[in-house]
Amino acid sequence: MKEIHIATVIHRKRKALRLTQDDIAAYIGVSKASVSKWETGQSYPDITFLPRLATLFHISIDELMGYQPQMTKEEIRRVYCRLSEGFALRPFEEVIEQCREVIRAYYSCFPLLFQMGSLLVNHSMLAGDEGKSQEILREAREIFARVRSESGDVELAKEARNMEAVCLLSLGRPDEAAEMIEGADLLLIPQETLLSLAYRMSGRTEEAKAVCQIGIYQYLSALLNLMIHYQELCTADRQVFDETHRRIAALTETFQVAKLHPALLFPYYLSAAQGYMGLGDTGRACFYLEQYTDLVVGVDWPLKLHGDAYFDRLDDWLDNRMILGENMPRDGKLIRRSMVEAVDKNPAFAPLHGEPAYQRIVERLKRE
Repeated sequence: MKEIHIATVIHRKRKALRLTQDDIAAYIGVSKASVSKWETGQSYPDITFLPRLATLFHISIDELMGYQPQMTKEEIRRVYCRLSEGFALRPFEEVIEQCREVIRAYYSCFPLLFQMGSLLVNHSMLAGDEGKSQEILREAREIFARVRSESGDVELAKEARNMEAVCLLSLGRPDEAAEMIEGADLLLIPQETLLSLAYRMSGRTEEAKAVCQIGIYQYLSALLNLMIHYQELCTADRQVFDETHRRIAALTETFQVAKLHPALLFPYYLSAAQGYMGLGDTGRACFYLEQYTDLVVGVDWPLKLHGDAYFDRLDDWLDNRMILGENMPRDGKLIRRSMVEAVDKNPAFAPLHGEPAYQRIVERLKRE
């Protein structure tokens, strides 16, 4: 986090303009000793002197104080990753307070606020009890509401609206979440298609290919998540459930999702296992728990977002355009721990607790 560095700024600017401490003192109307103390950090200028100093140095008051209310994308990424790792290593309350300090210090840096809200949502379950978790979710919702209403960035506001709805759902307020989303235009407008066409017509073929890849990658993730939700809605009809499951499997195989983005498969395998439990097919439920376990123990932790031989133009985009770059929104240790709990503490699998196959799965998850 940035601090106020007015002493350094005064000294550096004075030298750059070839002014003496006497010159500064005469201009402001103070003693040379006062200016010397300002430059050595022994004291600070009176607040009424700040506009005159800023005018003398041809800079803003924020620049004079060495304070920047906005963070760069790289700085946001570093702060997020540091705090995310902190949740895995240090007491929850300590890290939460650090999050709040960052939010207070950069309350007008809306890209940062969005990521901090996401950080709170992704770690709210670590609060220790339901009441504290809900308090964190309410804080996150307020952050997203501020970003949505005040950022002035249309795309960021849309993302904040969606995350605000996530908070409402997690707080057990589905009607409010539905009302918020129902007011949005659900028509999908593939702007990537238009941009790619524009690049193509301008002879910028490689850029057109990159835009297509980025669009396909994002829509693939969205489609898989949507189909998994639909699969969970279809457990009352075995035929529809099986067909939805088959189509998801075909999609993941076609795009080699296990290597490209394995995190998308964790909810798929769990959803399939839970669905088959609901349908009374414990054999297939155990099969997909095995698939889930193979993936959990087979991938490299921490997970990193990346392209592959087909999506060979993604890596630069992930690094340069997305705030968190290749990093996942939660620390690898926390994700790995949640992978175990999703099976071991899942009430849907309670009927399997006495089954040797299920016990081996849990033991393997915990051992790895």
